[in-house]
Amino acid sequence: MADKPVRADKATAVAELTESFRGSSATLLTEYRGLTVAQLKELRRSLGRETTYAVAKNTLAKRAASDAGITGLDELFSGPTALAFVGGDPVEAAKGLREFAKAHPLLVIKGGVFEGRAIGADEVRKLADLESREVLLAKLAGAMKANLSKAAATLQAPLAQMARLAAALQDKQGGAPAEAPAEAPAE
Repeated sequence: MADKPVRADKATAVAELTESFRGSSATLLTEYRGLTVAQLKELRRSLGRETTYAVAKNTLAKRAASDAGITGLDELFSGPTALAFVGGDPVEAAKGLREFAKAHPLLVIKGGVFEGRAIGADEVRKLADLESREVLLAKLAGAMKANLSKAAATLQAPLAQMARLAAALQDKQGGAPAEAPAEAPAE
């Protein structure tokens, strides 16, 4: 009888982890061996409000990943594993983990899931090297504005050139606007 509640608890844990895998824009796996509870708390804060950091049993996490349709992570589920489920910008979470790992070398970034596929630790580092979504959007907006300004100037140039040509022609004819010659009266 004692086995049934344990199995139900495991099934519930797997279901929650599966939902976390499915609902995250990215999931990053780490090994936290040797970190204190206070350091883990600091890490959770540094990842922001949109990222949850949870310690999970490897067998349950492996099953949840499989249930979520994610493959290629099995070799990462060894040793003490914690999962960072990213709800917001994956770049910011990867940067947070990288910076924390620099200050606390006991944190090891193993890899993760990004855009539905498994990625290794090197790819997580490359992700951390990218600029944030907001910075990339601002650069895109700036580039678009510059291109629109260039297009407007290009379209206005022929009109301005025509106006200068008309003014020069008018000046050449003596400063008065050219008039149509009067017709001779009909006899």
